[in-house]
Amino acid sequence: MTTAGVNDAVRRRQQRRNRAQGLLLLSGMVLTLALCAWLIFGGDGVWWVVLLGIGTLALRPRMRPDWVLRMYRARPLPASAAPDLHRLVVMLARRAGLPRPPALYYVPSSMLNAFAVGRRSESAIGVTDGLLRGLTGRQLTGVLAHEMSHIRSDDLWIMTLADTVGRLTHGVAYAGLALVLLGLPMLASGAAVPLLISAVLIAIPTVVTLLQLALSRAREYDADLEAVTLTNDPSGLASALRTLEAREGRIWERILVPHRRTPDPLLLRTHPPTDERVRRLLALSPPDAEPVGFRGEPTPVAFLVPVTDRPRLRVPGIWR
Repeated sequence: MTTAGVNDAVRRRQQRRNRAQGLLLLSGMVLTLALCAWLIFGGDGVWWVVLLGIGTLALRPRMRPDWVLRMYRARPLPASAAPDLHRLVVMLARRAGLPRPPALYYVPSSMLNAFAVGRRSESAIGVTDGLLRGLTGRQLTGVLAHEMSHIRSDDLWIMTLADTVGRLTHGVAYAGLALVLLGLPMLASGAAVPLLISAVLIAIPTVVTLLQLALSRAREYDADLEAVTLTNDPSGLASALRTLEAREGRIWERILVPHRRTPDPLLLRTHPPTDERVRRLLALSPPDAEPVGFRGEPTPVAFLVPVTDRPRLRVPGIWR
């Protein structure tokens, strides 16, 4: 795979920063879990929680990508319906060094969205009707490369690990609070240690959730950089991000302030601010870059009628 034309020095510097940040955040989550277990169960409790976490990861059911996509009413997108799109995915997968191209699925939603599921050996990318019809070919190339980068970097497994640590931390913290409540007579007598432990246990679930969200933002930054190595086109992805921001806004705003654009708290976001992502991407732009991927307008999917549904709340999330 070649990255000729991309400002490699800037990309490597940003990549080192992102990965160091991700490692620190994940380490912080593990240490928070260890602290929680130590406060409640002592030193032996830390080892039991570690063993429980390893067992949870090992025994956690591995759902096939198509099973996950069924929850979103997705269906396979045949090559005959979008041949250019399939050729693009095969090319990006080859440049990413994946053992096989991700399967393409069509999601009947007017939202502009794409997401990846699965692992390097078996993966899929879901693309919405709104995305296929709302982006140019250059923008669509950048978005697909971003999702391909998540697969190549095993981000789905990393976030599964973070989710497991987060759930264990919440469970241990709530169990500790229950034990503290059973000792209410000590609290009534004004004992300082139980009060301090209670305050720490109340704060720990919030801390680990914020660390998990920050890790998600770090992985998004890294996927942006990796996408550039696949397309050699920072401006294409930057343009797609601007379009997605303008068309869809932020989900936090759509839920709480549907008719008004106000900035949501950064700490509560799974994705970084679009302006910062665009700034980092454009810092990679070389003067004479040769983009990879198709440049024209995307060809509408042959056998599908445009989706025009009004926003509706569905399981497992919000749809358009």
